[in-house]
Amino acid sequence: MNENGFDKNNIPRPEFPKRAVITGGMPYGNKKLHFGHIGGVFVFADVYARFLRDRIGEDNVIFVSGTDCYGSPIAESYRKLCDEQGFKGTIKDFVEENHKAQKQTLDDYMISLNIFGASGLGRTAEIHNDVSDKFIRRLYENGHLKKISTKQFYDEKAGCFLNGRQVIGKCPVEGCQSEKGYADECDLGHQYMPENLIDPKSTLTGETPVMKDVENWYFDLPSYGNLLKEYAEKISKQKNVRKLVSSTISEFLAEPVIHIKNELADNYNKIKEQMPAHEFIEEPKKPSFTIKFNSLDEMNKACGILSQNGIRYRTGKTLVPFRLTGNIEWGVPAPVLEGEEPLTVWVWPESLWAPISFTKAALEKQGRDMNEWRDFWCSKDAQVYQFIGADNIYFYGVAEMGMFMGLQKGENKVEPDEGEMQLPILCANNHILFLDKKASSSGAVKPPMAGDLLDFYTAEQLRMHFLGLGLGQRSVSFMPKPYNPNAKPEDADPVVKDGFLLSNVFNRIIRTCFYTTQKYFDGNMPVGEVEEEVLKDAKKAVLDYERYMYRFEFHQATYVLDSYIRKASKYMAKNLGDADRNNDNALREKTLINVFHMIRTAAVLLHPMAPKGTEMILEYLQLDKSFWSWGRIFDTLSDFTGGKPHKLKFLEPRVDFFTRHPSQFDTEE
Repeated sequence: MNENGFDKNNIPRPEFPKRAVITGGMPYGNKKLHFGHIGGVFVFADVYARFLRDRIGEDNVIFVSGTDCYGSPIAESYRKLCDEQGFKGTIKDFVEENHKAQKQTLDDYMISLNIFGASGLGRTAEIHNDVSDKFIRRLYENGHLKKISTKQFYDEKAGCFLNGRQVIGKCPVEGCQSEKGYADECDLGHQYMPENLIDPKSTLTGETPVMKDVENWYFDLPSYGNLLKEYAEKISKQKNVRKLVSSTISEFLAEPVIHIKNELADNYNKIKEQMPAHEFIEEPKKPSFTIKFNSLDEMNKACGILSQNGIRYRTGKTLVPFRLTGNIEWGVPAPVLEGEEPLTVWVWPESLWAPISFTKAALEKQGRDMNEWRDFWCSKDAQVYQFIGADNIYFYGVAEMGMFMGLQKGENKVEPDEGEMQLPILCANNHILFLDKKASSSGAVKPPMAGDLLDFYTAEQLRMHFLGLGLGQRSVSFMPKPYNPNAKPEDADPVVKDGFLLSNVFNRIIRTCFYTTQKYFDGNMPVGEVEEEVLKDAKKAVLDYERYMYRFEFHQATYVLDSYIRKASKYMAKNLGDADRNNDNALREKTLINVFHMIRTAAVLLHPMAPKGTEMILEYLQLDKSFWSWGRIFDTLSDFTGGKPHKLKFLEPRVDFFTRHPSQFDTEE
């Protein structure tokens, strides 16, 4: 490493912001957390938050999330609970019960949130209502909102309008096979106008609902198409943005098109002159042809004409206006902008700016000025990192980015000015499957609850396993042996196997060094000059790890640690073995100096991933918390002790720094 921050191969070290906000996707308040919440999002967000605290300072990092208290899934779950199980509490009681359970699970997995708020509960709700009001008013004042009259599903038998999850049909977006299309979005995140939903049914009565006109406020997302294309192109070149993010965003920016089956060509030809001007695109090898329009409004007019003439069609993934308000009673109050009847905010938009509310709440909780939120969200030397699942890229990568651009004063742009809302970096994981299938609480394959997994594994075993799956590259299956009916007794449990690096290998290194120090050096850790080759290996591990963390390549970071720790184990076994065979105390001392440096390096790199075990290492080393600081990442233990032998905390026999779950001690390794 030279003074300019380059390594010996002239590769510049990545630059990190001075301040950072990390967000974890908000779980709905209608259920406890399942393994996908933890293993697909929260562990990764937590590791990055802990890494940045070590990297840029604890006070400069705010890690937030919270329970999503509103939305049709919650209203529908509450209705069923009351109707089918006789629940007597309010919907707020229902949400609060789930919020407390979610927070407990996050604590059990050592998810180090500065605040786990709730959009509809307590102080965070008060702050969130205020932020929501100001956010929408700013978009309105900047001229980016439209009051649109749209058709909403109405169940005549039940005598009420239906919310999003009270309608189910088939997604109308071309190529989507989802059978769970709700009012205006499907379970795969595709957006469409309600009237385009195929074969809608009311979940209340099973009847086909009718459409009635309602007025709501919409953000003019289609007008941001060109800026979003520029944004997608920009982030596609960033090393710390996954291709999954930029490519998925681009998919939603297509021109307004309609796809019609080839066998309906004659029907189309009879009414094509009635439709707005469009381009006919014939695709010989496909079962359908395409007609392309100049605007979304023209496409929607064509959809109406096709429907009136009984011609089935599918729309493309084009931008549609992003709904901000609705008429559901349980929701964030929407500002009255033009004398309309009071409305509530639709759950998706308010969940996108909820992390701002939670940031303000976290600052208040720390006794800091809530206005500091701007230093984290509106400063060019700060960065917001949002950890999400692949299904939510539309909302965070398209709708959110468009709205954040819409907050800018004057002409909107992809590169906001200092003091304006900066655009977050998205870290989206692919799907984490369960036993090779996509699991869903509402589907046929039920995911195990995150809390139940702790009956078989420690939190650190599960954290390391999830990090090593490589979800940044592809969808991967979670295959815990206790839940796998096809597992044979002799099969290794993949979760336990991944944990052996810590519970067996690294644990053995640490214990051996402590016991050797206690036996031969009266518990005083020898300090002195670390061999050049050992320093070189440590520096390489640090730089490789840092580069992978910058790129969110968590599985690669675990590989760096695996290689480094196993090499340390071989070095220790050989050299302490030679020292014992030859009764060579000088070699024993030199080996301990070198291996303790390896322990120090591995502990700092592991600190974000396995916080409990590494904090225990620091406790027994009897050093201060500057041990974790990346400002001292290349220091040796001699630098910490002033070059003097250092008394360690006495390690009792059979004490482990990284433990296995009690249920695993009867199984073969």
